[in-house]
Amino acid sequence: MLIRRPNTIKPSEITDEAVYNSRRQFIAVTAKTAVAAVVTGTMSSVLGLQNAQAALSLPNITKSKYTVEEEQTSFKDVTRYNNFYEFSTDKEGPATLAKNFKTDPWTLRIDGEVNKPATYQLEDFIKPHVLEERIYRLRCVEAWSMVIPWLGISLGDVIKRVEPTSKAKFVEFTTLHDPVQMPGQKRSVLDWPYVEGLRIDEAMHPLSILAVGLYGQVLPNQNGAPIRLVVPWKYGFKSIKSIVRIRLTEHQPKTTWALSGPGEYGFYANVNPNVDHPRWSQARERRIGDFFKRKTQMYNGYADEVAPLYAGMDLKRFY
Repeated sequence: MLIRRPNTIKPSEITDEAVYNSRRQFIAVTAKTAVAAVVTGTMSSVLGLQNAQAALSLPNITKSKYTVEEEQTSFKDVTRYNNFYEFSTDKEGPATLAKNFKTDPWTLRIDGEVNKPATYQLEDFIKPHVLEERIYRLRCVEAWSMVIPWLGISLGDVIKRVEPTSKAKFVEFTTLHDPVQMPGQKRSVLDWPYVEGLRIDEAMHPLSILAVGLYGQVLPNQNGAPIRLVVPWKYGFKSIKSIVRIRLTEHQPKTTWALSGPGEYGFYANVNPNVDHPRWSQARERRIGDFFKRKTQMYNGYADEVAPLYAGMDLKRFY
């Protein structure tokens, strides 16, 4: 298996103060330079993307042992081919329509069945944690996939900070609701705001992360800036973007896609080549950048790590 497990975190691996300050410094600088277009999501040219990638690199990133050794999808494709219905249902639309999306300042509320509910600034959220690069597969329900080097922090570590109560069985995530900035929310294609959820044991699994960047740079707007969920063994729609609230609950959350199409989008959304979408097969997938399709792996290739979470479950019923 290509997943490597980390040992205990060493003090030398803890993110230093530069990471804490870097995001605001980037935003201040980009307000006066052409690179500003990329921080706010403008994708006017591939050259601009490449320059911004170098200019906005986050410092002191730990190379995580939770990673896959596969060819990475190009930076261009990762940042120009996006599902982000808050901006557009077209794959290339978010890169343009998110250009003026304001992600600073940003607050994230964590509450519900916890002993220490809190509201965090993004910088508060990142500072106490190790910022890691984790190269994960992303498999979308539409049968395409990518391999992306995410920069993120452990979701489980964040949840521990608020001290879940014994009633906390699920974790609900909510995206920002701002139709002025997010023009896709003016359409009734989905019920807004976007809501997703995990079981508490899924959320606490070491593969689940909150991503704040990719390819070494601050997360572009169209990829879910400033903070998004990444759960690599589930279909992409579970990895909710631009999160403003995390709520721990006793009961299973009513999630957006499960409400919109309950016969097509189940709560669990685990990558399973043996359970087809009603309108297409999930047995094969096309890696973005490749011509031929490849066989879809159970749990997106993370079965050794996560299959025990679903032992004894009917995976066709709990799809």
